Amino acid sequence: MIKAKYLTKITEINKLFIEDVINEGDIAIDATMGNGYDTKYLAEKVGENGFVYSFDIQEEALKSTKKRLEKEGLLDRVSLILDGHENIDNYVKDGVSVVLFNLGYLPRADHNVITKPDTTIKAIKSSLKLLKPHGIISIAIYTGHEGGMEEKNEVYEFVQNLDQNEFNVLESKFVNQINNPPQLILIEKKKEY
Repeated sequence: MIKAKYLTKITEINKLFIEDVINEGDIAIDATMGNGYDTKYLAEKVGENGFVYSFDIQEEALKSTKKRLEKEGLLDRVSLILDGHENIDNYVKDGVSVVLFNLGYLPRADHNVITKPDTTIKAIKSSLKLLKPHGIISIAIYTGHEGGMEEKNEVYEFVQNLDQNEFNVLESKFVNQINNPPQLILIEKKKEY
């Protein structure tokens, strides 16, 4: 079991929520690959009998993630997809346990290339349909860049209107930090719909 040593990184806090949701043999999605840290984590969790689909629109993200996975011997259980997360349903057909989103931009890359509200909402909708009962969609929202607050507002509007009979939606955020701290939204699917 993962234990949070410090409550400083939303990506580590996120693992506290999803640790027991994803198991050996499961299918998972990293909807925003970035530098591959979440892809690596998911690949470790699903084991050699599971599979991870990882999406990004930047070639740089795929190269960085491929290198990280090769180093750890995990590349055979991951599909690195150079495409936007709004096209998840073109690639993934089976039920998934976890879908991770880190909204914003790729660290140490072009900060003008950001996730956008319309494609993110489309990706969340597709993810909801793919999610197995008691599966979780995790959305880490970063707002300290141009367009970030707009995306946050649209994501919040969408998730607040999900049917409570079908989904649980949880918000986790830092309340005493300055400079636009990230926020975490977790969506649990209650049952098939």
